[in-house]
Amino acid sequence: MTSSGKRRQNKPAPRAARAARTPNPGQRGGPFAGEHPERLIVSQPQRSKPRQDEAEANFEAVHTPDGVRLQKVLAQAGVASRRVCEDLIAEGRVSVDGKVVVEPGVRVDPQQVTIHVDGVQVNLDVEHQYVMFNKPAKVMSTMSDPEGRRSIDDFLNSEQRRARLFHVGRLDYDTEGLLLLTNDGELANRLSHPSYEVPKTYLVEAAGSVSKQTAKQLERGIELEDGPIAADTCRILGSAGRRTMVEVTLHSGRNRIVRRMFEAIGHPVQRLVRTGIGRITIGDQPQGTLRSLGPQEIGHLRDLASGTAEERS
Repeated sequence: MTSSGKRRQNKPAPRAARAARTPNPGQRGGPFAGEHPERLIVSQPQRSKPRQDEAEANFEAVHTPDGVRLQKVLAQAGVASRRVCEDLIAEGRVSVDGKVVVEPGVRVDPQQVTIHVDGVQVNLDVEHQYVMFNKPAKVMSTMSDPEGRRSIDDFLNSEQRRARLFHVGRLDYDTEGLLLLTNDGELANRLSHPSYEVPKTYLVEAAGSVSKQTAKQLERGIELEDGPIAADTCRILGSAGRRTMVEVTLHSGRNRIVRRMFEAIGHPVQRLVRTGIGRITIGDQPQGTLRSLGPQEIGHLRDLASGTAEERS
């Protein structure tokens, strides 16, 4: 065989052909196994995006003026958060009744259309699930980890995996406590969006003796490298030796915000546990376990995700 023939034989397969595929029953992995599962839905080679004139014709063919926005339909079906679904549409990865649409403004009647993402039909008749996970330390807030560290998937049963649960926000690798899982993409999007100002409560074991004056300083606000931040409440629970237990509630979703706040005041966090989201608390639920939320808890989540920002329909 010629050297040129060898080069052709060793040429890597196209990206779409190497993409993750839906696993067979009993297998692990598949399109939702990566750190960003909503970005790894590919199961068939992606179609090329339609030309502008074709895209406009497709829009007119499937658009129902009094329907529901396509990204909202996808989010409610548990495909991903609404913002990610908007990206999927813009990338030409979503088709409605066989027509690729790239305009997030398209509205459809979920009862009358068939929707595919990357060639896979979306189940629009979804029973949403809402689960509380008490995350231990040293667990990744992802559905899998390429470095082999423990992740959320290690704690799910087969039914929960089939339901395509995903996490609402994240907790650091070393942070413990309450993490919500759901397949309700619309609610997850709202709970994660900063404009809804969802309060979260943490139990902080801080180094040194934290004074009441310092706690008040955190409530008044301090300056960090990415802007000012203030706790909603900061309460000293007690101290022992060279550590202080502090309860902090805040509604910011900025990265590692609690740890950075305590580092800024000279009391680094030694242990951090999220104990509540709104009025939903972890209570005495054992670490590493999951439990379904009750009707009142689900209702409270919906209350948190409504009324504090302009409705996008």
